[in-house]
Amino acid sequence: MKSHRNRKPIRRGLRRPFEWLGIFLGIAILGNMPHRLLFALCDFMSAVMFFFDRKGRMLALINLRIVLGREISLKVPPTRQEKLILKRSYRNMARTIGHVFWTSRRAMKRAASVASFSPRCMEVLAEHKPLVTVSAHMGCWEVLSQLVHLQGRRMISVAKNIGTPAMTEMLMKSRRAIGQEIVPADGAFRPLFEGLKEGADVGLLVDQVVKPANGGVWVEFFGRPMPVSVAPAFLAAKTHATIVVAWSRPLKDGTYRCEFINLYPWQKGTDVWRRTQDCIHDLERVIRRHPSCWVLNYRYFRKQPTEADIKQLSERKAKCQQTEANA
Repeated sequence: MKSHRNRKPIRRGLRRPFEWLGIFLGIAILGNMPHRLLFALCDFMSAVMFFFDRKGRMLALINLRIVLGREISLKVPPTRQEKLILKRSYRNMARTIGHVFWTSRRAMKRAASVASFSPRCMEVLAEHKPLVTVSAHMGCWEVLSQLVHLQGRRMISVAKNIGTPAMTEMLMKSRRAIGQEIVPADGAFRPLFEGLKEGADVGLLVDQVVKPANGGVWVEFFGRPMPVSVAPAFLAAKTHATIVVAWSRPLKDGTYRCEFINLYPWQKGTDVWRRTQDCIHDLERVIRRHPSCWVLNYRYFRKQPTEADIKQLSERKAKCQQTEANA
């Protein structure tokens, strides 16, 4: 057990030079490519990654079958349809990462050339009210916050640490190129709260495991318990901001159309857990319709709930159902 723990830092240390090389090449090469050539390279790299990433493919297949409500046993080989969805999921992820590097140069012009808001989005944005934008790792999640900034609005997003602090800062610098504000995940609550109070918009991705000790709350995600961040609902409750569940739909011509899935204006007495669960259900509906647009090779269900967690989740569901029945 001890030797296994000791191997992790060693593997991490061996991986660091390649991570640095990837970032430098991404900025130097992808940032100077025409968009069509960028996609061609990203598609090639995703195919290579899909071929060699055996563990990732297995995890992605399990997640896909959970999404589709199918038998999750790996003894059953993937169908032709499932293989196609998995390959497209890898492709979508590679294109999104490529987009981050591509928009590190001439960010405003490039983002505007490949993405647009739906008419409904423009109507909501025209009201000039602070929004808590809730999304997931589907479509090109990065372009959503970029487009908000292009509308002349102040946009604050959150970034988790990746590799070393210097590596994280370099990636954050690429994301900030368009002018949006990026704050570290650790200690993000204060700048997000203050930003909303000052009229800024906040963008958060909620399809990630967040331990209850770190501000997470257990919800049902595709019928399975998963702890996710309660920050969007909590921030909206404290600042009276509207929650917008959104995503960027990839189109056949290689561009993106950003759409609002649902809106939740502030209401007095709204249950924070219920609003969090509502947002997760909204994202579920889109993922079920477009599973190939979602990052499937992530361990969404790696944290197992205790009996107390399951009991608490059941009690919260029952309370919300009772409240609806009495309404």
